Amino acid sequence: MKSTAMRSSEKLCAAFGARMALTGMALLLPHSALAAEATAIATNDFLSSIGVVTTLPHRGQPLDKTIEMVKYCGFRWVRADIDGLSDDGPTTIQTFLDLHRETGVLLSLGMIGDGTKLKTLIDTAKALAKAGALLAIEGNNEPNNWAVTYEGETGGGKEQSSWMSIAKLQRDLYKAVKSDPALANYPVWTISEPGGQQDNVGLQYLKIPPGANTLMPDGTTYADYATLHNYIYHPHSPLPMDNKTWNAADSSAASKVDGPFGNFGVTWLKQFQGYSQEQLDTLPRVTTETGTAIDGPITERMHGLNLMSMYLAQFKRGFVHTSVYLLRDRTDEDGNQSFGFFDPDYAPRKAAVFLHNLTTILADKGHIAHPGQLDFEIANQPDTVHELLLQKRDGTFQLIVWGERLTGEDRVTIHFGAKHASGAIYDPTIGVEPVQSLTKFNSIDLVLSDHPVVIAIAPRRH
Repeated sequence: MKSTAMRSSEKLCAAFGARMALTGMALLLPHSALAAEATAIATNDFLSSIGVVTTLPHRGQPLDKTIEMVKYCGFRWVRADIDGLSDDGPTTIQTFLDLHRETGVLLSLGMIGDGTKLKTLIDTAKALAKAGALLAIEGNNEPNNWAVTYEGETGGGKEQSSWMSIAKLQRDLYKAVKSDPALANYPVWTISEPGGQQDNVGLQYLKIPPGANTLMPDGTTYADYATLHNYIYHPHSPLPMDNKTWNAADSSAASKVDGPFGNFGVTWLKQFQGYSQEQLDTLPRVTTETGTAIDGPITERMHGLNLMSMYLAQFKRGFVHTSVYLLRDRTDEDGNQSFGFFDPDYAPRKAAVFLHNLTTILADKGHIAHPGQLDFEIANQPDTVHELLLQKRDGTFQLIVWGERLTGEDRVTIHFGAKHASGAIYDPTIGVEPVQSLTKFNSIDLVLSDHPVVIAIAPRRH
């Protein structure tokens, strides 16, 4: 996918979705109340949060095509499970290892409902860990929908039976991981949808605290991270609206989707008490499924904008990793198959193009021990404008500013506490080349609507 850089003000206003006017010639503002120091986050950390759910050869998607799609979008991790794994294939442990070798992605590994596969899960995780391909081990997938059988007990599922078997399996999964020297340092993620518990087995906690009055004993440890499936659209929030993805990443009861509050605060089905709001705000958490289908008012463009903003909103609001359902539309099952970054014929949708552009613009690898600080302020920042400050290994700041307006625009000014010698502005809905170069600037005027822009600021030379 090729792109064309916009080099003139006329082209910028005609093609640039954010339609920005720059005030690079503004007088230097003093290091004053107009700007405030913010500490950056390593760009690599944000890029490493970007994951996807994908099908594999046993569900009709060839590995070479999966590799091609993962590379194009720049995904850093893939959510996988062992249920389709076999010694004879077509999906084997080597499939996972080849995917990692060819793309660099790490894999989270889990299972659906068969507790007899616990040993297989541990053995597979060890093989991935040995190759440097493992990200985390995940608990059962949506046991409110898929019953779990363990040690002769079956629980959860549509039958609405006790969740004791699910709790015991998750407890033993955690013990098995942490007692194995090859896996002990890898995080364990909770089951998804603990809010659907039929009885209070305490799965709304990572570790059951004293006095919780749950059916499992105090001190039972289930996981290191809370797992969410906070799909952007939900029966309580079914339509497009301002701040759609920002609200979906909210940890409080204000969020109308299936978020942290309803799963780890007060469970959505039986209202079992879990963490306080203060605890929820800092609870280590990941999302292993989110996204939206292209359907009704959700056009292909809106689908693409939602998914791009969602990765930003999730990371800004405390999600360490986020995986979108789905890499490519499923071809082996019925239903609304329009969730994918790619259509069934492997053609990239706008979501794939936008994410490709964003990850290409931000491209960086490696850890920064001590990210720097940037003095800036968005004057009179509207509720529909958000920002994320990143920094690359070479010292370049990347200030991502995005709007989440369904209609209309927000006009904002970014003030910097010092004059910067050079920079550039990118629009991932257009391409990967700068849409504007900046020189000797200390403020920028932006007109934002429904997508992000990236402001790259060259490091200051002393």
